[in-house]
Amino acid sequence: MNIDPRLMEIIVCPGCHGDLAAEGEELVCSGCGNAYPVRDDIPVLLLDEARKPA
Repeated sequence: MNIDPRLMEIIVCPGCHGDLAAEGEELVCSGCGNAYPVRDDIPVLLLDEARKPA
């Protein structure tokens, strides 16, 4: 995964507005725990696409 560091500074979770951290091929929210996929180095920040925490 190769996301521009400047982009990582400004994007937040669309659900709770928490910070996102890269974990594997996903961005995981530190607030609610939703994990958003990254496809072709583009974050898919849609609640419908998020993997919910267990």
